[in-house]
Amino acid sequence: MRTWKSKLCRLHIEICDLSHAWPSEERYEIGSQIRRSSNSSPAQLAEKNDDRHVRNKIEGVNRSRGEAAETIHHLFMAREKGYVSAEVYASFRARYKECIRMLNGLEKTLERKLPEGERRWLVREHSESYSDSTGLTDPGWPVLPET
Repeated sequence: MRTWKSKLCRLHIEICDLSHAWPSEERYEIGSQIRRSSNSSPAQLAEKNDDRHVRNKIEGVNRSRGEAAETIHHLFMAREKGYVSAEVYASFRARYKECIRMLNGLEKTLERKLPEGERRWLVREHSESYSDSTGLTDPGWPVLPET
C-alpha cells in the first residue's frame, strides 16, 4: 500500500495546489475534474483495502489505475490549454505512470492469491530476459488464458 500512502496522496495534494492557480472559469470544469480523479485514485485503494474478498481488492486496484489515467488526461488537456508547461505535464505524467506500474504489480500479487482457475490471466513468476529484439516470448503484459 506504499503506492496509496506516499505517492498517490502526495500527488493529489500537488494537483490541488496546481489546479487552484488555473483561471477561475475552470474552477468547476477541468479543475474540479482533475481534483476529483486525483483524489479518487487513492480513495479506491483505501475503500477496498479492508475488503475480505481478493477479487474486490483487485477491482479497487483497477479503478485506482483508471482514475490515475484519467488524471493524466486532465493534465494533458491543461497543457493543451496552456495552464501547465510541457515540463510540468511530463513530470506529473512520469510520476503517475510510476504509480500505475506499482498498481500493476499489486494486481499481480493479488491475482496470485486466487486459485489458478479463477485468475483472469496467467501470472508468470519469472520473466525472461531480452537478449535481442527478435521473438519476445514474454512481453511483460498479462497473458489471457487460452480457452
